[in-house]
Amino acid sequence: MPTDTPRPRHGAHDNTLVLVGHGMVGQRFLEAIAARGLTDNHRVVVLCEEPRPAYDRAQLTSYFAGRTPDELSLTDPEFIEKHGIELYVGDPAESVDRVAKTVTARSGQTFAYDTLVLATGSFPFVPPVPGKDTTGCFVYRTIEDLLAIEEYAKTYATTGAVVGGGLLGLEAAGALRGLGLATHVVEFAPRLMPVQVDEGGGAALLRTITGMGLTVHTGVGTQEIVGTEGAVSGMKLSDGSELAADLVVFSAGVRPRDQLARDCGLSVGERGGITVDEQCRTSDPAVYAIGECALASDGRVYGLVAPGYEMAETVAAAIATEESSFTGADLSTKLKLLGVDVASFGDAHGATPDCLDVVYSDSRSGTYKKLVIGAGGELLGGVLVGDAEAYGVLRPLTGSVPPVSPEQLVLPAGAGAPVAIGPSSLPDSAVICSCHNVTKGAIRGAVTEHSCTTVPEVKKCTKAGTGCGSCVKVLGQLVNDELEASGVEVDKGLCGCFAQTRQELYEIVHTLGITSYRQLLDSHGRESARGTEGCETCKPTVGSIIASLAPTIGADGYVLEGEQASLQDTNDHFLANLQKNGSYSVVPRIPGGEITPEKLIVIGEVAKDFGLYTKITGGQRIDMFGARVEQLPLIWTRLVDAGFESGHAYGKSLRTVKSCVGQTWCRYGVQDSVRMAIDLELRYRGLRSPHKLKSAVSGCARECAEAQSKDFGVIATSSGWNLYVGGNGGATPRHADLLAQDLSDAELVRLIDRFLMFYIRTADRLERTSTWLERIEGGLDHVRDVVVHDSLGLCDELEALMADHVAHYRDEWSETINDPERLARFVSFVNAPDVPDPTVSFVPERDQIKPDLPLLSIGSRPRDLEGAAS
Repeated sequence: MPTDTPRPRHGAHDNTLVLVGHGMVGQRFLEAIAARGLTDNHRVVVLCEEPRPAYDRAQLTSYFAGRTPDELSLTDPEFIEKHGIELYVGDPAESVDRVAKTVTARSGQTFAYDTLVLATGSFPFVPPVPGKDTTGCFVYRTIEDLLAIEEYAKTYATTGAVVGGGLLGLEAAGALRGLGLATHVVEFAPRLMPVQVDEGGGAALLRTITGMGLTVHTGVGTQEIVGTEGAVSGMKLSDGSELAADLVVFSAGVRPRDQLARDCGLSVGERGGITVDEQCRTSDPAVYAIGECALASDGRVYGLVAPGYEMAETVAAAIATEESSFTGADLSTKLKLLGVDVASFGDAHGATPDCLDVVYSDSRSGTYKKLVIGAGGELLGGVLVGDAEAYGVLRPLTGSVPPVSPEQLVLPAGAGAPVAIGPSSLPDSAVICSCHNVTKGAIRGAVTEHSCTTVPEVKKCTKAGTGCGSCVKVLGQLVNDELEASGVEVDKGLCGCFAQTRQELYEIVHTLGITSYRQLLDSHGRESARGTEGCETCKPTVGSIIASLAPTIGADGYVLEGEQASLQDTNDHFLANLQKNGSYSVVPRIPGGEITPEKLIVIGEVAKDFGLYTKITGGQRIDMFGARVEQLPLIWTRLVDAGFESGHAYGKSLRTVKSCVGQTWCRYGVQDSVRMAIDLELRYRGLRSPHKLKSAVSGCARECAEAQSKDFGVIATSSGWNLYVGGNGGATPRHADLLAQDLSDAELVRLIDRFLMFYIRTADRLERTSTWLERIEGGLDHVRDVVVHDSLGLCDELEALMADHVAHYRDEWSETINDPERLARFVSFVNAPDVPDPTVSFVPERDQIKPDLPLLSIGSRPRDLEGAAS
């Protein structure tokens, strides 16, 4: 059946274009014909075999890190509707009649075509070994494959084996490891990723992967899949050894899906692939083939997405009678497999005569870098394992003589004084984004000719950075360089008072031990701001920085003490959230959502005695609304006496650590999630940060606590805990990213300590962890390098800062109710402290109260309203 298909708007004499296959390349073809206006004069029919439209197959493994199938989608329903495309999902083409020029789908529908484009992709190659069809054997190609693997692993498997140690094989191994399985990789070649990396790179990759707990078998093949009672129980290998496994994934390469072409008589290659010319036209002039199903004019079948995109553009141009050709493609690639950066480009294996290798290898860090240099000094290619930071600059330099010596390009910082070369040294013809074939000149043109001033704007204008994402860092550098070259000065200052960013102000306060806003403004503010009162942007920001560093720099951590009180946001002024009618909410902390009956009774009695509206929240707390400002100390005195403390619902700090009941009560739980949630909430309570922080702990992979929607979330595994970071619910939901897995209690707490303090140190004002993680240079990879691998040597300092916070924590409401001077601020009118605010009123609703908000009461009298109505 068609999906989101509008009524065809084309006339009877318009041409019909049928696209068979709707993967990444098929979707790119649709975008290419739409950009050329071909959807205006063509009826476009798309037959899609899978039950869902095109999705990002290159990011398939990210499903196991929390991305949903919808988030992987590349298909915008508005695009399909706008261009009148008839999209049929789950209804593949079954046959082609080239004489009648028709395509028949599985549903029985027949579509006449003027132009037919085959984008049928490839299928996984499963070696013809005995037992390959045994229950528990899978391939790794589609979302449905992943769902099936996940479901089987949860119930039947503890040990998994992957047949194939190439790109997809290692991705599959990462998926099995993420599912908590002991994982083996079996590769027939003598090294991992034999197509992309050389022997040295394979050795570095092997050391790193085995260090993660995976078992790798190279130089051996799979001879038989052994089954017990109809299900997989092991494998026999070509060296005579046997391997116990109850789940097997075949990932031994792919083959072109050319059967449809064979059946209708199109020419195919001896080893597969639909034969095409330089315009990607098959042996039938009315039929084109693109992507992994096509045997290109250079005799290759390309398995990467970038060449498929080029083919899609070539065919779109040919249909539009434009000059274009596809004669071959760059096979360079940059990947992250099991957390390891791997990149290869150009002549990575040094096949060019008289070439030389420049190699740097560090087995301790798992780093391997090789550059292949031609006889004339030109860079021919290279292999990077463990550290692929320079890929974005090195790949475009291929074919030219680098501006510095090759040795300087591979040496790490501090070894031989390497010279950093930036993207500004690249020629305009250098391809920055190989997925979409975007040159440096096109990116510069987006800034100078199309007035783009940000990376997102340049992405939208050029499509650079919207494919695999490996060029985003270089893209950002080019945009900034071009803006500066154009004389555009971008003020990165926090506000009109400070020229520094929040991160820079944090470092100043921390390094110099500045304990007051006035001192910071007068010493480091803009000249025009010194001696002034500052502004409402920087005051709470600096107040938060000082509060988060208070124990370390010797400041008073109480936010209403002295000058600090004047820096706080509205809610912090009274340690409560201001509501819409001028009343306040009371939110006591309930760590992990665990509460005794006695404390429940206290909350009920307080709410009843003060007439408060009560609500159980999604964060597993009980909120009480409707408190007048003068009632807050009375309410909190009773709560503190009962053992409660502030829940910090009013502050930019930790709110809650939500939990499920875990293994204590739940039959699926594998760890004590309640205990861990309580420990984390009590550790990080009161921690002031750039924005609010939320957390959760789930006791198993069923994820009842919704940990992947939190700033830092924890999910139990049979071996420990997986830590996710950068999640967010609300208006802009974002699944958290997996930072580390199978952690012990101590390892988990240590990494969260580092992560939170690094976020507090480097985030912008009012920036959630989700936004920060996407903005910070290097993203998740950089954050992982810093907080897990201590790449900047900061971890001891970050841990010490958190230790200071934990050791000096004081409950703000306990401090307040025991100090008469501090209590004096809790009045509606300073000159009449015993008089309540008469505008704060309520009306009954559902046996509770709600704010009474008279319509149009501001600035109008009843008589005025009557007159206006007459």
